Amino acid sequence: MRVIGCCSLLLVSVAFPACAHENHDQPAAVSDIVTYRSTALPERILLGWKSHPDTSQAVTWRTDTSVQYAYAQIAVAEAGPMFVPKAKAAQLNATTTFVPTDLGDRHYHAVNFTGLKPNTLYVYRVGDRTNWSAWIHFRTASAEPEPFSFVYYGDAQNDLKSHWSRVFREAFSDAPRAKFMLHAGDLVNRGNSDAEWGEWCAAGGWVNGMIPTVAIPGNHEYDRNRVDPTPEEIKQDDRHLCRRWRARFELPENGPPDLLETCYYLDFQGVRFVGLNSMEDYQPQAKWLDTVLTDNPNRWTIVTHHHPIYSGSKGRNNPEMRAAWQPIYDKHKVDLVLTGHDHTYGRTGQMKHEANLQTGERTRSEQGGTVYVVSVSGPKQYGRNDFKFARRAEDTQLYQIISIDGDKLRYQARTATGTLYDGFTLQKSPGKPNQLINQIPETPENLRPEK
Repeated sequence: MRVIGCCSLLLVSVAFPACAHENHDQPAAVSDIVTYRSTALPERILLGWKSHPDTSQAVTWRTDTSVQYAYAQIAVAEAGPMFVPKAKAAQLNATTTFVPTDLGDRHYHAVNFTGLKPNTLYVYRVGDRTNWSAWIHFRTASAEPEPFSFVYYGDAQNDLKSHWSRVFREAFSDAPRAKFMLHAGDLVNRGNSDAEWGEWCAAGGWVNGMIPTVAIPGNHEYDRNRVDPTPEEIKQDDRHLCRRWRARFELPENGPPDLLETCYYLDFQGVRFVGLNSMEDYQPQAKWLDTVLTDNPNRWTIVTHHHPIYSGSKGRNNPEMRAAWQPIYDKHKVDLVLTGHDHTYGRTGQMKHEANLQTGERTRSEQGGTVYVVSVSGPKQYGRNDFKFARRAEDTQLYQIISIDGDKLRYQARTATGTLYDGFTLQKSPGKPNQLINQIPETPENLRPEK
């Protein structure tokens, strides 16, 4: 009887395609309104920071507008469920923001957990006291410089569900204990498109609720009004920072007052991370940056902004930004600058203002200077220019894992398939410039044929 049953199933499975009609209508697509509708259940949960990563943790999430207030509970994680009675409510640092979108009105909620213990595993959940998320873990940073890794992405931007998601998953499988994910702008293509943010959040999934996100806006986060735009708005195509940026991300508010959560700094276990907004005026940020880097007790300094100091794509150049910011990088011996925008990959050796040195021809560099990277994680790809990077790529989606341990910074760029594509180590020595040790694989560069 088991054999007969198997044969019956086989006959059904084989015969089924014959029932299809050659001219059968294409199945209807599920609309964005249905796919990305909200309910009272928390969704798009995302960790970030407003202040010190060793004693605080912020979280945002989204619901429909029936949820008027944000609630959260938090406890030190335990091996079993006995932490639940010990969980403390956190509503004092909670906010709810109304955000109209092109797919309907939404509420974005945020809670900032403070007074936490360094290097401690916590468990939290968010909701409205009836409709709760799952319990989710996060670990606070150490109060002292300790080894850690983070993941850096260039532009995700397009085809987030179908193409970028695999890059995110590969990066997570490579660095599951990364302390945060850093995005150098253009996370989506249209900053006011709710469907695109839905794809971006879905690509990260539950990881976004466990590993914090650090991000700065790119030009595609500056968008026109997509909620009942007036004819004049459509005509002028006037673009501003997308309305959900500050509701979506919890980022430090220690930058210039008119650039809150788009220009800021964050200290993490011996590294000062600085995010700049390359969509806004360069000079005011340059003055602020000089002050932030003058009073910097950290061993390492890493800066991120969207537009690159050294462009990697044809027809692109940013001389005004380079003139405003690079002398400050030189003055304060910034170690690494991470950018996007150009939809190619390029990594320099150690560069100083207008030096344009072809350091990629050497294995070691003793000259000192900043290493500049432009990268892309999404499928949108441009052609390269002739700038002499140490390592270049076209038509290649990448993620970068950066690890810091005392006086050593290790950088690895990996493709969407997890293959090592580029690498180097920076070594600090007292009173000397950083020593750059290139660790580039012997595989050829991924470049389009010369025309």
